[in-house]
Amino acid sequence: MSTTGSAPTIATAMTISEVVREQSIVICCGSGGVGKTTTSAAIALHAARLGRTACVVTIDPARRLANSLGVDELSNRPTRIEGEWTGELYALMLDPKGTFDDLISRYSDSEAQAEDIRVNRIYRNLTGTLSGTQEYMAMEKLYELVEEGGFDIVVVDTPPSRNALDFLDAPRRLTHFLENRVFQAVMAPTRVGLRVMGVAASALLRTISKVAGADIVSDAVAFFQAFEGMEEGFRLRAARVRELLVQPGTAFVLVASPRPDSVDEAVHFAGKLAESQMSATALIVNRVQPRFASDEQLASLAPYGAPIGHRDAGPAGALAALVDNLAGYTLASDREEAVYAGLVAEVAPAPVYRVPLLNSDVHDLTGLTTVADLLFGQDEA
Repeated sequence: MSTTGSAPTIATAMTISEVVREQSIVICCGSGGVGKTTTSAAIALHAARLGRTACVVTIDPARRLANSLGVDELSNRPTRIEGEWTGELYALMLDPKGTFDDLISRYSDSEAQAEDIRVNRIYRNLTGTLSGTQEYMAMEKLYELVEEGGFDIVVVDTPPSRNALDFLDAPRRLTHFLENRVFQAVMAPTRVGLRVMGVAASALLRTISKVAGADIVSDAVAFFQAFEGMEEGFRLRAARVRELLVQPGTAFVLVASPRPDSVDEAVHFAGKLAESQMSATALIVNRVQPRFASDEQLASLAPYGAPIGHRDAGPAGALAALVDNLAGYTLASDREEAVYAGLVAEVAPAPVYRVPLLNSDVHDLTGLTTVADLLFGQDEA
C-alpha cells in the first residue's frame, strides 16, 4: 500500500443508514470471528428493504454467508435471494479459479489462446496455490459486479483483516507485477521470438532452469507466449479498481468485537486505510454486552441493593439480588467499552454501532433480519 502519509481522501462521517442509501460499494473488514459475514449480509438485506438492487459477495470460502441467507449454497454467479423487500437481493461466493478462467476467456484473442493458457501447468498452479490469487480475483469480481452487474450497491465480505489488506492492495501489486522488469524480460522473447532473446532474459531463464528444471522453464515460456497481448487488459482493470476503492461512493465498514485481539486488528487496519488515503466510514462492534441502565439510574437503585450475605428474605432480598445483577451487567458493559475506546477514537469521526450478543448464531433470514433491525434501528433511536 501507498505510505504517503497524506490525509485520507474519504473522511466523511456517514451513518450506516446513509451508507446503505447512498453508497455503491461497501467493504466490510475486520479480524476473523467478529461477524463480518453476517454484518455484510445484513447491510445488503437492508439495502434491498430500501428498494435498492444489492449484491453481497464473500471472499471467505466458508459457507457462513449462504447459511445466513437461508440457502444451501452459493456459486461464483449472483444468486437471487427471495424475501419480503421492495428491492432485490443477490449473493455469491467467490471462486478464484472460475473468475480467472472467465478473465482469460475475456482477454484472449481466440478460444484456442484461452485453452492454451487453461491447460498450462503454470496457469493451473497459479490459480490453485499461488498466494494472493484469491485477492486478485476478488478485485476482478468487484470490478465485474460494479461495472457490469447492474447493481445499485455491492457489499464485500473480506477475509480476516490482514488478508483484507492484500485485497485492497491487489490493484497496485498486480500493476507492479505487470510492469516488473523480470516480467517484461520474460515477455520480450515471446514478442520477438526466442532466437533473438536478450542476453539478460537468456541468463535469467538459464538460471531458473538449473534450479527448477527445464520443463518448468518451458511451461513458463509457453504460458507467457499464450499470455501475450492480454496484460494490458489486466493492467487497465487493476487501475480502474484502484479508482473504485478511493472514490467517494465507496465505504469501508470496520467490524470488531470487544476482544483485545479483534480491537488491535481493527486499529491496525484503520491505520493502513489512512496510509492509503482512505478511511473508515463506520465502526460496528458485534456481540457486546448491552448496558441496561444509566449511571443515574444505578445510583437511584443503590439503596435497594445489598451484599449476598446480608440480604433479607422475601421481596426485599429478591429486589436486592436484581439490583446487584443489574450492577454486574453494567460493570461488564463498561469493561468492554474500555477495551475498544481507543479504536473509537482512532476511527473518529466515524459513527460507532453496537450490536448485542444474541442467544444463538444467525443461520437464516429471520436471524439476519433481527441483526439488521438491531443495527439500523440505532439511527432511528
